[in-house]
Amino acid sequence: MKRSPVRDIRREDVSRPSGILEAYRKARGFSARGVAEAADILEEMFRDDQATNFLSFPADVVATGTRGLLSELIERELVDVVLTTCGTLDHDLARSYKPYLAGDWLLDDRELARQGLYRLGNILIPQDHYGGIIEGRMRRLLDRLWREGTRRISTRELAWAIGEDLGPGRGRGSLLRAAYEHQVPVYVPGPLDGAVGSQLWLFWQDHRDLTLDLFRDEQELSDLVFGARRTRALILGGGISKHHTIWWNQFRGGLDSAVYLTTAVEWDGSLSGARLREAVSWGKVRPRAPQVTVEGDVTTLLPVLLGGVWDRLGSHRRQSMAWKRDVAPRAGRPG
Repeated sequence: MKRSPVRDIRREDVSRPSGILEAYRKARGFSARGVAEAADILEEMFRDDQATNFLSFPADVVATGTRGLLSELIERELVDVVLTTCGTLDHDLARSYKPYLAGDWLLDDRELARQGLYRLGNILIPQDHYGGIIEGRMRRLLDRLWREGTRRISTRELAWAIGEDLGPGRGRGSLLRAAYEHQVPVYVPGPLDGAVGSQLWLFWQDHRDLTLDLFRDEQELSDLVFGARRTRALILGGGISKHHTIWWNQFRGGLDSAVYLTTAVEWDGSLSGARLREAVSWGKVRPRAPQVTVEGDVTTLLPVLLGGVWDRLGSHRRQSMAWKRDVAPRAGRPG
C-alpha cells in the first residue's frame, strides 16, 4: 500500500476556508485527517440532487452560535430532513425573543441560582429569557391551534407551527422559521423531554382531546426513507436524534454516506460513543458507504467544515429537494 508523506502546514495554506481543509489533508495527522475526509463526504452530499439528506443534532448546540449554521443548512436547501430533541424547540423559540449570554465553565452555580441564571456549559440563560417566554408563547399558540380545530398534531407540524408563529421578523435566524419557510420537516422523537413538551402536557390537562401524533411522524419518515434514491447524513452529537436517523435508514439497507462528529467515548458501549463503523454491523450504514467519525466539539469543527465546503461549492445550490419531490406525503396544517 502506497503511503502519502506528512507535509507541514504553512500560512498561505490557511488563507481561505477551503485551504484549511486542504491543509488538514496534507498534514495527515490525528483529527485533521478525519476533518478533511468529512469535508469530501459532505461536498458530495451537498452536490447530490437525488439524495435525501438527513441532519441530526441534540439541543445544546442550538444554545450557541452554531444555531446560525444549522439554520443556513436549511435555508440553502442542503438538507431535507432534520431530527433533533425537544430542547431545540425550547432554545430556538426562547432565543428568538431574548438573548443568551456568554459565561464560563467555572462560575459558582449556587451564586448563579441566586442571581436567576441557568448555566449551560459556558452559556448563561437568564431565567426570564427562557421559561416564561416558552410558557407564554406556547400557550398562545396552542390556544390558537385549538380554536382552529386542531385535535391531533405531529412534532413536524408543531415545529412548523412554531416557525410560522414567529413570523419573518422575529424568526430571523430561527431554524424553525427556516424549516417552515423552506418546508423542511423537523422531527422530535422525544417530544416531552423539554419545556415545550411540558407545555403540551399542561395544555392537555384542560384539553384531553388533544393528541400528540408520533405515528404520523414515523409514517412520514418511513415514506421519506423508502422513497429515497439515496440517503446521506450529517450527524452532530449522539443520543436519540442520532439513533433515530440511523435506525430508520437500516430499513433501506443503510445510509449511502455519513459524517459523525462526537465527543463521546466508545468504550462505554453508548450509542453516542459508537463510531459509524459499528453502525455497519447493524445495517444502518452500507458496508461500502463513505463514512467517517471525527472526534471533537461540534461548535469548533462545524464552522471549519462548512466554511471550507461552502467555499468549494461557491454559488452551487441543489436543484431539487427530496421533500419537494413528494417522496413523503405533502403535509397540511395540523388536524
